[in-house]
Amino acid sequence: MNTPPKSPVIGEARNQKLLSSATSYIYQQTPKGDLMAHFFFPPDYNFEVDRRPVVAFFHGGIWDISAPSQFIPHCHHFASRGMVAITIEYRNQALQDGTPEEAIVDAKEAMNFLKVHSASMGINPEKIVAVGASAGGNAVLCAALHPHHDEERVSPKPAAMVLFGPVSDTTVKGIGNERFTTPKIGKILSPSSNLPQKDLPPCLIFHGKADRVVPFAQSERFVKKYRKRKNQCELMEFQNAGHTFFNFNSDEQNYELTLRATDHFLVGLGILEPDPLAGLMH
Repeated sequence: MNTPPKSPVIGEARNQKLLSSATSYIYQQTPKGDLMAHFFFPPDYNFEVDRRPVVAFFHGGIWDISAPSQFIPHCHHFASRGMVAITIEYRNQALQDGTPEEAIVDAKEAMNFLKVHSASMGINPEKIVAVGASAGGNAVLCAALHPHHDEERVSPKPAAMVLFGPVSDTTVKGIGNERFTTPKIGKILSPSSNLPQKDLPPCLIFHGKADRVVPFAQSERFVKKYRKRKNQCELMEFQNAGHTFFNFNSDEQNYELTLRATDHFLVGLGILEPDPLAGLMH
């Protein structure tokens, strides 16, 4: 197991303590340091014979903070459901002075890493789900909508996406355009402005209607465009809910609602087997 690099980032010690039960691998080496993918495996997992579905989480933070521990409760749930669950670091302001462009590159590289090493890791490359919150949602969207230009490379496009208050518009009228190297790059990479016409992954979006960081209307507009291109996209709105409404330590009820909705969504896509205990939990 690789040891995550030391970092002076505030909260890094807490992150490492929470991630101590994970199996951590370097998925990418950058000039600014190594990036880690933290794996949580199912109890009966056997990498030699298994080909498990995967759920890969990209934390939020509006490109400011490193918070790979954000989705640890979700990882434990989906590992218990038989998936290989992973929470992924990517470059941001706090971690290696990263930019939105680098976050997008990192999301692509993480998805590429999982697919290239799928056989040795006992995972199914056709059943990799990408989950992102806020800026992490932006990175997931861009990885799915703007694959590598090199046709010889494995596509970073996931089998499905689940997004929490995602930044889907990075034009000057959206969120975070000033963080890109140039306003033009922010516009070019903006998911809402550059949707392909078809063959997009099924998508489920959760968004709080009282979100003051990423306006709910941004997701409304994005979903309409996504559906207009004959792609599957569901939007679940949460009244009086802010930007972090889905976190376990913010609102346990909303955490459970979004967790169960995600579980149901993946079962419906045939990525996850039905939960035999689901009917006993009401």
